[in-house]
Amino acid sequence: MANRIMLNQTSYHGAGAIEEIVNEAKAHAFQKAFVCSDPDLIKFGVTGKVTGLLDKEGLAYEIYSDIKANPTIDNVKNGVAAFKASGADYIIAIGGGSSMDTSKAIGIIIANPEFEDVRSLEGVAPTKKPCVPIIAVPTTAGTAAEVTINYVITDVERKRKFVCVDPHDMPIIAVVDPEMMSSMPKGLTASTGMDALTHAIEGYTTKAAWEMTDMFHLKAIEIISKSLRGAVANTKEGREGMALGQYIAGMGFSNVGLGIAHSMAHTLGAVYDTPHGVACAMMLPIVMEYNADCTGEKYREIARAMGVEGVDQMDQAAYRKAAVDAVRKLSEDVGIPSKLEALKEEDLPFLAESAHADACAPGNPKDASVEDLTALFRKLM
Repeated sequence: MANRIMLNQTSYHGAGAIEEIVNEAKAHAFQKAFVCSDPDLIKFGVTGKVTGLLDKEGLAYEIYSDIKANPTIDNVKNGVAAFKASGADYIIAIGGGSSMDTSKAIGIIIANPEFEDVRSLEGVAPTKKPCVPIIAVPTTAGTAAEVTINYVITDVERKRKFVCVDPHDMPIIAVVDPEMMSSMPKGLTASTGMDALTHAIEGYTTKAAWEMTDMFHLKAIEIISKSLRGAVANTKEGREGMALGQYIAGMGFSNVGLGIAHSMAHTLGAVYDTPHGVACAMMLPIVMEYNADCTGEKYREIARAMGVEGVDQMDQAAYRKAAVDAVRKLSEDVGIPSKLEALKEEDLPFLAESAHADACAPGNPKDASVEDLTALFRKLM
């Protein structure tokens, strides 16, 4: 079977990259932008860094900000109505995963209106047309939503998040400017950075992993491990490293999938509104321990990429433990909690069943039963 790789048509990287947005808008002869960004980014002037460039060049736009963390079906439906009324012909998504995911869903439904109920987009939906062109500008160094074919929407009514996988939602242009990430608070930097590490490690160990994606994921693990502590301390080098590392992780996992750390994190986000990166960071070492016996020599390379010395002299049990310990230490160093106080015993059956049904679960290197997932969730208590 052939291995497929899908990436952006174009991506820009480095400080000042946002200045390329106006050039790309003109080159594509776009007429009006639908700017999707969340209220906090607008309030703190982050979105304005981009809209200021559009103003300067006289490029028309309209802002849509009915977006929350763990975006909902209503956020998408309201956005579809706003896009139709705006007269826009492209989207500029400015934000983290929430703004990106909302933008992708809006863009897909505008091009494929038969999916306007939103729920029918779950899994691999048979859309026929590419979404409205998206220029994606990340403001967090973690989700890599700017270079993935995935997005996640929350079904508030059913208390679950659902993953949508659709090659038609890939942004045509990614603009990865570390200066757009400099206003991230410490906690968000830590949680989104650990989300990026989870992407890289799960992508590296997933059933569909292959040589090219292994290359992306190992480099991402190395860069993230070297950069996240500095990014949390708001150093220039740390921010720049995380901007690149999280993007490289996205180049990999978008094409091979993830695993149960993500399926479980999605469930925690839906039920308790736990920030996605925090949920991933808490689950990652627990899931790594569970998966270890199905990963061959890969944990040796994870440990090596994370800077552990002497891995070639270690036996299998030792390097597997070293990899898990390195992840735990990084998580602790950037202030991620190891327990979830909101978690209740009576919620475990629903959480485990939801995680088992999640689109990320089948990619896990070890097939996890509902009973297995229940036991793993219990380790957060």
